[in-house]
Amino acid sequence: MLKSFFMKDVIAVFMAAIFLTSSVTGQIAANTEQFSVFDGTGNKSNLNAITSSLGQYDVVFLGELHDDAVGHAIQAEIFRTAVEQFTGKRRVTLSLEMFERDVQVVLNEYLAGQITENHFMLSSRPWGNYNTDYRPMVELAKEKKLDVVAANAPRRYVNMVSRGGRDVLNGLSAEGKSWLAPLPYAEASETYSKKFRALMGGSGEAVMGLDNILNSQSLWDATMAYWVSESLKKNKGSLVIHLNGGFHTESRLGTVEQLLKYKPDAKILVVTMRYEKDFKIFDPTIHTGIGDFVILTDSAQPRSKR
Repeated sequence: MLKSFFMKDVIAVFMAAIFLTSSVTGQIAANTEQFSVFDGTGNKSNLNAITSSLGQYDVVFLGELHDDAVGHAIQAEIFRTAVEQFTGKRRVTLSLEMFERDVQVVLNEYLAGQITENHFMLSSRPWGNYNTDYRPMVELAKEKKLDVVAANAPRRYVNMVSRGGRDVLNGLSAEGKSWLAPLPYAEASETYSKKFRALMGGSGEAVMGLDNILNSQSLWDATMAYWVSESLKKNKGSLVIHLNGGFHTESRLGTVEQLLKYKPDAKILVVTMRYEKDFKIFDPTIHTGIGDFVILTDSAQPRSKR
């Protein structure tokens, strides 16, 4: 999954799918025959345990597999519940790995009603599953006049680092650097590095400069973490709900570690979602500690088309 994420680009999805997905999101999330919720040690739990605890946190990381349709529906349900729960009491912000930082101005223009959705889609490089999996949340934020953060590093700069190392970013223009975490961004922790190398080991990428690829991964993590921290500074007392691939935040590593460098006092909840054949069974050797909550979804479900 992570390896393909480096390679894939995005394609628009037919608008006909939008209404269908928006209308069934709550139904999917409510159908516990498609998923199971556990705490980080494997005790059975439920979505209400997650949503009822949101008031304790500054940031909630919802880690996904990008083609997990049930996981996306659960994310939308958690976000919708948070918006309803805190309306008039606390600001909720949606933050997304799925948009790169240099399109924030386009995203803002769309949220403000200044440009059409068609122009937003043409100019913002949305992921191929945007309409089916992320649009419902962006549209809710637009309706409620909430901020949406384009949190990710521009892919072209991630590619620069994977090819030439982290120091190549020093040659960017001031504007280019402004879309990234402040340079020099922090390196990956030893634990995260070991996990990353274990995942990538034996691949073609591993043979051709794994250190650079790890540094490019850390650029993703640091940039997402930085813009989450900036959102917290902008909106004091707010709740940021951030969506990202599960690897970025599993076991409170990666983006979580980077966020704590920018905001050490941040109260963070990590929810990790992944699909499994036996989604009703928590495997202690695999699932323990990968999230404060772990949501296992049915691997037999139809896949989102990334």
